[in-house]
Amino acid sequence: MLPQLQLWIDPTPRDGPENMAVDEWLAESCDLPVLRSYTWQPGWGSFGYFVKRAELPENGLRWVRRWTGGGIVDHRADWTYTLFVPRGFGLAEARGAESYRLIHGALAAAMGGAARLAAAGPSAVGGECFIQPVEHDILDPAGRKIAGAGQRRTVRGLLHQGSVAGGESFAQALAAGLSGKVGMTAFHPPPELLAEKASGRYASEAWMNRR
Repeated sequence: MLPQLQLWIDPTPRDGPENMAVDEWLAESCDLPVLRSYTWQPGWGSFGYFVKRAELPENGLRWVRRWTGGGIVDHRADWTYTLFVPRGFGLAEARGAESYRLIHGALAAAMGGAARLAAAGPSAVGGECFIQPVEHDILDPAGRKIAGAGQRRTVRGLLHQGSVAGGESFAQALAAGLSGKVGMTAFHPPPELLAEKASGRYASEAWMNRR
């Protein structure tokens, strides 16, 4: 699927705005595909770009609006990853539904067992992510959604932010399913740039309330 892939197991638990800032930095600076596996500081959730803040459940979580689409995700018990694919690579040039299918197909294979992709159904905007499966989300044998994602295309490529229920990391297996040439990489985003992105966008009331 990808001729090569950089795998970054980000060792630093981060708050919501900083996690989003890291992904934006990757999308702005990487010239090769990168898969980032990461964790959150306790008590965070995220919601998709098109979700209204008024839709968020009152469950004591701190919230951050993602740059990508998708629904509302509680990150207290999930595994999160980001895939950025620069323009010029086939996966970044594929249509949205097709890139979603290909990435989730690789993830379902990495998860093993009877994980399968959801068939087409009524479109859902917003709502709690693991309650409303959409086409090509990943389901368990009972038909429950166990993995979803949001995407955004920029002038530089495809940003895909995903979440898997349960907390088990599938980073290594997913990377191997996406590319036959995987290199472990340690990225070091400039702290001052992350702080600027976090405070200027993801932690701001204007960003949180834009819908």
